[in-house]
Amino acid sequence: MEKIVASIKGTRDFYPEDMAVRSWLYAKLREVSESFGYQEYDGPFLEKIDLYAAKSGEELVKEQAFVFPDRGGDLITLRPELTPTLARMVAQRQHQFTYPLRWWSFGPFWRYERPQKGRTREFFQWNIDLIGSNSPEGDAELVAICAAFFKNVGLKPNQVGVFVNDRRLMDGQLVKIGITSDALRKTVFKLIDRRDKMLPTEWDGFAIESGLNLAQLTDLKKMLDNRALWKESPELTRVFAALDALGASAYVHFDPQIIRGLDYYTATVFEARDLGREGRAILGGGHYDNLVEDVGGEPLPAVGFAMGDVMTRLVLEKYNCLPEFKPSPADILVTVFEPSLLEHSLKISASLREAGFKVSCFIEDSKLPRQLKYADKMGIRFVVIVGPDEFAAEKATVKDLAARQQATVPVDDILPAIRRWLA
Repeated sequence: MEKIVASIKGTRDFYPEDMAVRSWLYAKLREVSESFGYQEYDGPFLEKIDLYAAKSGEELVKEQAFVFPDRGGDLITLRPELTPTLARMVAQRQHQFTYPLRWWSFGPFWRYERPQKGRTREFFQWNIDLIGSNSPEGDAELVAICAAFFKNVGLKPNQVGVFVNDRRLMDGQLVKIGITSDALRKTVFKLIDRRDKMLPTEWDGFAIESGLNLAQLTDLKKMLDNRALWKESPELTRVFAALDALGASAYVHFDPQIIRGLDYYTATVFEARDLGREGRAILGGGHYDNLVEDVGGEPLPAVGFAMGDVMTRLVLEKYNCLPEFKPSPADILVTVFEPSLLEHSLKISASLREAGFKVSCFIEDSKLPRQLKYADKMGIRFVVIVGPDEFAAEKATVKDLAARQQATVPVDDILPAIRRWLA
């Protein structure tokens, strides 16, 4: 064991049981995305670091991205997120599309972070965006997709929630309490984003150090504790009305502390969390107006979110929402009673596959009890046995391990027997 090369820190090995969860999650994401009319797409895993420098934030570019020079000297990064790639792809063909675009993707991403619960350096992420929409109802659609996913996988409104805010509302409120400088408002946004990550006394001290006076700090805390503040926003009023019409309101809450750290969000922002407040956000996103223009295109509004698989799996495990793992995808195991009957068993296997079943054939030289035990451990329901007597009579014994029943039938009747038991 000492000679085995260790995996890279922050990466994961996907053994079959883990791959089964990943595949199941991918299928659920596809189901929900397509139910709202979204098309699947993807971008390259490598991008120039310049793509992220303008709007993704200094921390992501300088501290979290895996950056290296290529042989031509350009700085390349393993993609840490997908929205800038999406903006570039749209800008490249901006006048060829019919808007609004509804696009989704699920793929790998990399960030150089300290691995911990809910966070790895290599992860898979669901990205979904509505491009070319500038209405609160468009923003509501993305929040409703979050709620639809939670409902689809069995997470209940008393277990998870989507917390919504609007940067325009917060901008106006900050001006009201005397924070008129763009630079200071940007600092206060970062301050708000960190409120739940610090002790109250530490956060107060950090606020004063950031440039707020005591009166502004008092007013800021009152504002952040006002859960009816959304009623002062015409845009959020429409967002919540649309969410009610979409049947998603049970999962949705207003939270003035939701700001989102990325610099490209301009209006509605939202995060989903475990209501037990365990771990990081499950997903996050919002409305952005300038990103396509910033990568060379023409101004184009959009709204979207991203959801990582690591935190999502932790929440699904916590609430027992993951499917039961089936070790083998096979429906049927065809046994080999003795080496002389191997070719006959292979022919039966082939005919059952042609009929649409998933079939394993036990090609190793093993006694029948071991083969039956293998089928049981691998979760294979049906077993086909052809011994010398059955072979001579052109018959086979079919076992249903789940129902603990069996029948000896002509070889041509194996399929009808299995289908009767499945009916």
